[in-house]
Amino acid sequence: MIAYLHGELKTKSSEQIVIDIHGVGYLVFIPLSTFYQLPEVGKEVRLFISTVIRDSSWQLFGFCSIEEKELFELMLGVSKIGPRLARNILSHISAEELRLAILSQDVARVRSVPGIGDKTARRLILELKDKVFPKRENANSITAAGSTGQKQTTEGEEAKRPEVWLSDRDRVASDAVEALISLGYSRLQAERAVNQVFFGAGEQLSIEELIKKALNRLAG
Repeated sequence: MIAYLHGELKTKSSEQIVIDIHGVGYLVFIPLSTFYQLPEVGKEVRLFISTVIRDSSWQLFGFCSIEEKELFELMLGVSKIGPRLARNILSHISAEELRLAILSQDVARVRSVPGIGDKTARRLILELKDKVFPKRENANSITAAGSTGQKQTTEGEEAKRPEVWLSDRDRVASDAVEALISLGYSRLQAERAVNQVFFGAGEQLSIEELIKKALNRLAG
């Protein structure tokens, strides 16, 4: 069983990445929370891995923290929650928020995720409330940059991240729309939210910020 992968980030999108390890490319599915922390293509990346075997196919799911991986695997044990929906939940709710929502039995918070109805939210809380615990202090984590327990970038490095200029708006908007659709929103909802954020954001915008702001509008 694969515990983690450490190699060169060859390609990335909001749904999946390819990690090159000694000439072998591993396709890894990721939640948005991990996508936001990825380094640039060509840089070193290290992720915790959960292997899902379904219908004779093997799929790898990657996470920047052990908490996310553990919650993902716990959710797979809940009736009618598969890997795609579990990943979608972690794309909308942080691991700590989800843990607190389960412990406090906050059905409304869990139900706010696209694709999660009232029955599914209640079932998830019922089946996991005795399996999750308050956040552990000094829990192990592996950042996308490959360091344990460290931030991926410094504030100075964060400021140097490349931004997407409006001249690239068609490609950026299209990528953002597809990311939102993959999370369960309709194309109309996704396009409307992206357009509202994109054209009111000023002269430059990163793809990560575009997706985050669009999600905030959809949640509102």
